Amino acid sequence: MIKIKNRTIIFLLGAVLFLAAVNCAVAADFDDGFGQAKKVQGEHFTIYYAPEVDLGGIIKSLNISPAATLLAPEASKKGNSCEAELACEIEALFLQISDFLDMHVYSFQGTIKICRDYEHLKKVYAGIYGGELKSYSLYASASNTIYICPEYFKQGVVGHEMAHAIISRYFVVQPPERAAEILAGYVEYELKKSNH
Repeated sequence: MIKIKNRTIIFLLGAVLFLAAVNCAVAADFDDGFGQAKKVQGEHFTIYYAPEVDLGGIIKSLNISPAATLLAPEASKKGNSCEAELACEIEALFLQISDFLDMHVYSFQGTIKICRDYEHLKKVYAGIYGGELKSYSLYASASNTIYICPEYFKQGVVGHEMAHAIISRYFVVQPPERAAEILAGYVEYELKKSNH
């Protein structure tokens, strides 16, 4: 009788692991429409964006303070290009959020993909998860990728998704979804508070 229970448990565990692997493979194989995207390489994030996205507008709406960017290692490479400035500001935001959460993942490597528009983001969500998107950004844990539309590329929204990415990579066993959402909301609150 004990052997039957053990076999059942092993079978169920194997089935769950198989389905998780298939789900990750489907998410990884999904064409998210970034084949022709431009790329910006930062220390912790690789940023892809559609060619029609206005990087100057993105940087302006992100609204990272010059003081915060001075602490980012990318600041020394900032230069005059929009790409270098975006990499620097994303790095500064990442470091700030890591400090808010007191979760420092030094080897962190993630991706941010700035969609063409909200319709593009909805297609990405449907392709990865199925169903209908109810927000203006998402974090896909399987690929460690933040997807966001350009009109909502704001400090609070990007910071919220970055918090999910950090939490996802910090804990070996993932906290409940509600707890992760509370922590991401805390990051948004701290970002708003620090900008006033």
